[in-house]
Amino acid sequence: MKFAIALFSAAHAPSSRRALLFAQAALAGGHEIVRLFFYQDGVYNASDAVVTPQDELDLPKQWRTFINEQQLDGVVCIAAALRRGVLNDEEAKRYQRDALSVSAPWELSGLGQLHDAVQDADRLICFGGA
Repeated sequence: MKFAIALFSAAHAPSSRRALLFAQAALAGGHEIVRLFFYQDGVYNASDAVVTPQDELDLPKQWRTFINEQQLDGVVCIAAALRRGVLNDEEAKRYQRDALSVSAPWELSGLGQLHDAVQDADRLICFGGA
């Protein structure tokens, strides 16, 4: 089965961990992930600026490692990211901001990427959000 996964909650939310565990289990079970899409507060999972307390799981680091190791498509909604100050180098320059907080393997892109993923997937699985 081919899954598209959308994550709407921040890195400290329990649903972010559940999303990661689901994605890992899906691949371990022989399934495919066509895209991971981070939307609303889910964009914080892609931020290099998040500092996780030492006694908590560093989910942004775990997501980055997982996406790199599995060579997955990790897309961060650009509108949600800009609204939250989560910028890659290109957007930091465009908006004349000193700090960037998103780097590879993440890609900033539009909501159309979620739509395309849904078209390619058998199931869309969403975590977090209202």
